[in-house]
Amino acid sequence: MVYETCEAIIAEYMEEGIDCPTTPDGWKKVANGFTDRWNFHNTISAIDGKHIAMHAPGKCGSYYYKYKGFHSTVLLAMVDSDYKFIYVDVGANGATSDAGIFLNTDLRNAQEDNRIGLSPRDPLPGDDRSIPYFVVGDEAFGLKDWQTLPSPRFDQ
Repeated sequence: MVYETCEAIIAEYMEEGIDCPTTPDGWKKVANGFTDRWNFHNTISAIDGKHIAMHAPGKCGSYYYKYKGFHSTVLLAMVDSDYKFIYVDVGANGATSDAGIFLNTDLRNAQEDNRIGLSPRDPLPGDDRSIPYFVVGDEAFGLKDWQTLPSPRFDQ
């Protein structure tokens, strides 16, 4: 029931609620938001997954079982600087990691193949060397030229 409900919500509200850029100007607008609001340059989104606890569907075995001891389905989302969704993937089983889910998305394949309309590189403010635009994610995601990790926290 959760999966069908999520699909119905996506079908109904996708066009008005999720705005994924497809042009260099659209991505630069998102990057400008990260620069203006967070002083984080050349960033096109932040990505993370959220495990949503649920009762296991019948006869699914451990398919939805998360290693933390409960069954779940995963919401993987990319957001802009104002926390607005620009990409969402819902319904992966809880046994799958965030990075594993992202590896199988159309958006990730488009990023790898340079088909998402992203400008390849631009210089940081006050510099003449160009760097790629990138996505910020936590340690669950690997490093790529278009994906970085935040600095480690020293208060832990």
